[in-house]
Amino acid sequence: MNALMIKALAFAAILIIATIAVVMSLDIDIVGDSVNAITMGGAIAIAVITAAVSVKYINQMKTDTATGTLVDDSWDGIGEMTNELPSGWAYSFLAVFMWSMWYGFAGYPINEYSQIGEYNEEVLAYNAKFEALHKDADAATLQEMGESIYLVQCAQCHGNAGDGLDGKAHDFTSRMTKDQVLDAINNGSNTLGYAMGAMPGGLAQGADAEAIATYVAGSMKGERPASFVACSSCHGEDGKGNGGMSPNLVAYDAALMNNVIKNGKKGSMGKMPAFKTLITPVQEKALTVYVQSLLN
Repeated sequence: MNALMIKALAFAAILIIATIAVVMSLDIDIVGDSVNAITMGGAIAIAVITAAVSVKYINQMKTDTATGTLVDDSWDGIGEMTNELPSGWAYSFLAVFMWSMWYGFAGYPINEYSQIGEYNEEVLAYNAKFEALHKDADAATLQEMGESIYLVQCAQCHGNAGDGLDGKAHDFTSRMTKDQVLDAINNGSNTLGYAMGAMPGGLAQGADAEAIATYVAGSMKGERPASFVACSSCHGEDGKGNGGMSPNLVAYDAALMNNVIKNGKKGSMGKMPAFKTLITPVQEKALTVYVQSLLN
């Protein structure tokens, strides 16, 4: 074994020992964590390959002579020989490519550790604990919880009192205004994802539309206009939405709140985003109770 080989082995050993020392000082689990084990293996492999390649090519430079045909082109008098691609380089490229494919699809699979994944798991665990704790919450607790959720998630657009900030957003202190009902009659509605599908526009016109809008905006009290038959086929004779199949025209029921939270809703100040991933079922129930209290 010549001096160069001894130096190369010593250099590789120093790199390996230094890598292990640094990793151990960081208190990283190498055995139980596949990602850390792969990284450590890669660091050791780099140290060994570096030493081996250095020895090979330093020795080769001492003995090799130029072969092949000199090409016509040159750069500042430096010519290039038409030699074949070095087999070592080609094999190294192929090995690195195969390793990268393995590492990308198997060595570091998508379901391995990530901070985002850990955060999502913690949120799901907390939500499950929250749901179990408040599954039988009484009306007073739901009212208080719903107010807190409303002030954080809804008050920016609908106002602290739920009055819609002078028409900028929906006013929860009343069910619907006459203009809102007329807009739905004239233009239809297809934003809430109810089972009965889109409401087409133009089901009633002129005086008939005016009569329906006045009746619905007045909480469906008093004499029902004959033209309301255009609405009752979907919303029901009582206007309560046929058991959740279409929107409730009388009150903010659970089905209406669920559809708005799940799908969002277009309003005068822009589109309300969906909150389906931000609110748990218990929180949705609490928010419904609070919004219903604003109407009352």
